[in-house]
Amino acid sequence: DSKRYKMAGFVTCGPEEAIVISGFCYSKPRLLVGGGRAFVLPCCQISQRINLNIMTLNIDSEKIYTQLGVPISVTGVAQVKIESGISSSGGEDLIEKRNMLHIACQQFMGFSQKQIAKVATETLEGHQRAIMGTMTVIEIYKDRKKFSEAVRVVAQDDLKQMGMTIVSYTIRDIKDDQGYLAALGVPRTSEVKRDAAIGQAEAEKESGIKEARANQAEFAAKFHNDVEIAKGDRDYKLQKATYDIEIQTKKAEADLATSLQKAKTRQRVRNEELKVQVIDKTKQIQVQEQEIVRAERELEAVVRKPAQAEKFRMETLAEGEKHKTILKAQAEAQAISAKGNAEAFAIAAKADAEAQAMQKKAAAYRDYGEAATLDMVLETLPKIAREVSKSLSKTDKITMVSGSEGDVGAERISTEVLNIMASVPDVVQRMTGVNVFKGIQSEV
Repeated sequence: DSKRYKMAGFVTCGPEEAIVISGFCYSKPRLLVGGGRAFVLPCCQISQRINLNIMTLNIDSEKIYTQLGVPISVTGVAQVKIESGISSSGGEDLIEKRNMLHIACQQFMGFSQKQIAKVATETLEGHQRAIMGTMTVIEIYKDRKKFSEAVRVVAQDDLKQMGMTIVSYTIRDIKDDQGYLAALGVPRTSEVKRDAAIGQAEAEKESGIKEARANQAEFAAKFHNDVEIAKGDRDYKLQKATYDIEIQTKKAEADLATSLQKAKTRQRVRNEELKVQVIDKTKQIQVQEQEIVRAERELEAVVRKPAQAEKFRMETLAEGEKHKTILKAQAEAQAISAKGNAEAFAIAAKADAEAQAMQKKAAAYRDYGEAATLDMVLETLPKIAREVSKSLSKTDKITMVSGSEGDVGAERISTEVLNIMASVPDVVQRMTGVNVFKGIQSEV
């Protein structure tokens, strides 16, 4: 809606509108165009806005008779707008546009955009009707630019008096209900139906002649057209075959090139894979060499060094043990030697003592004779009995075998011991010649 008011405060004019301020302090209304700004006094002044946007109008003229009396309908499209009052050239052009804006404000202030468009549409539609009546259908149909220019020139003066200008105008559609426009496509509808009656027979005759000629021409044209079509088809097929050969050749070359390129690519890829494998093997060898070095170092640290240390320890211990054994053996030898010397000395001393005793015994034996011998035998008998019983004391088990007569058990052992002791004097007598029993009886 172009009717907008602001009673007080600052007002700013947008680029698509104009503002008119009236009231106190103004002998005539003040006009603001796009970008202008002013202060409206409260209660004393009033501001009104008018829209300067372009308007698209459909101009319909239904069944208007043209110069030759043929009714047609024309639909035109016009772009109109209220003059903005702004000019880049200045001078008289600016003054003229300002005057047009003042006129528009006087005539349309308070109008809505729809109302303004209606006024402009009716004005353009009247001038469009007038121009249609001055031109023939053919002129309007074939020279639309001339028709549009004529309507624009005629209508511009009236719209200028209302402060508006035509931005553009063109015909969108031309139609009729009589089939006239369709007949124009059949050479003026058989010369507008052979001048509507200038001898229908003549027209029919000429029409028949023309029809026959047309048929003849049609057949000739059809024959020629068929020949041309056949030639064209032949040329097309030949050319297509040539193109197909070229295409197949290029395709085969492309396929071969593609296969060759693929082979080259596979070879390069294989070479790169071999390089990668060589590098990988080299790395593996290096890793293995490093692993061997590490294993040798580990062996050196874990086995050889400890083994050498253990060997050194064992050799040192063995050497120490050797010295210890030697020293011990030397000490033992010295001890044995000292002990042997002592024992030898003791034995020698004992032997000397025993020899001296034996000498004394021998002397005594010589002095006493058989009495001394008997005394020695008697002293020896208890020792012999002790030695005989000593062997029996170490026996764990004794099995005694006897006949039907004789002692059994412990009595048998005592008896056997006494028998052994009883046989001793006989043995002494056989060995020494001394009769123990006789000596004892003589002493008694």
